[in-house]
Amino acid sequence: MAKLSKRARLIKEKVDNTKVYGVDEALALLKEVSTVKFSESVDIAVNLGIDPRKSDQVVRGATVLPNGTGKDVRVAVFTQGANADAAKEAGADIVGMDDLAEEVKKGNMNFDVVIASPDAMRVVGQLGQILGPRGLMPNPKVGTVTPDVVTAVKNAKAGQVQYRADKNGIVHASIGKISFDAQALKENMGSLLAALKKAKPASAKGTYMKKVSLSSTMGPGIMIDQASIELAKD
Repeated sequence: MAKLSKRARLIKEKVDNTKVYGVDEALALLKEVSTVKFSESVDIAVNLGIDPRKSDQVVRGATVLPNGTGKDVRVAVFTQGANADAAKEAGADIVGMDDLAEEVKKGNMNFDVVIASPDAMRVVGQLGQILGPRGLMPNPKVGTVTPDVVTAVKNAKAGQVQYRADKNGIVHASIGKISFDAQALKENMGSLLAALKKAKPASAKGTYMKKVSLSSTMGPGIMIDQASIELAKD
């Protein structure tokens, strides 16, 4: 039988995978079993009571986490004229049109988020096969195709997370780093779950949020007691 690593033994001792934990206890456990030298991401998985095969039950959107994600996000903006200057001033790392499209075609994609003004979609539309599989294609549903590129850039830099239910109706997202204090992680979690609640499709029946679990990059998944979750207020 393979010998368990020190971390695996610690997880086995501390985390009962048949138990549902309160948020405070779950976050304390994730911090306790985090023994790696880098600051792991804290991730949430939310199992939604939807049928993702139905077009009227697609859950997709974006929300800005109040305490950010802890990641340094590089933003590329497809736009021109006064919008280009405004995007740069707002903090965009790369701004362009056809020149930026050529860089993307060459495989030079040193960015994490792509934003486009509507007039730039004629250029961006040609890049769907490159940007789409990487989850970078701008989309109005998540606020990345917009005439207001300044707000979009600021949101991306401030810690906006995009969410989308997968084919099993599960939303996966990062809510920060393990180095964040527990209160900051709880506030981020409450903000994301409030956004998901607001995004509930009118045609979804029964229990909407079926299961919620938290995990860290290298850590265990911990089931959360939803009664212990405080949703962000509008």
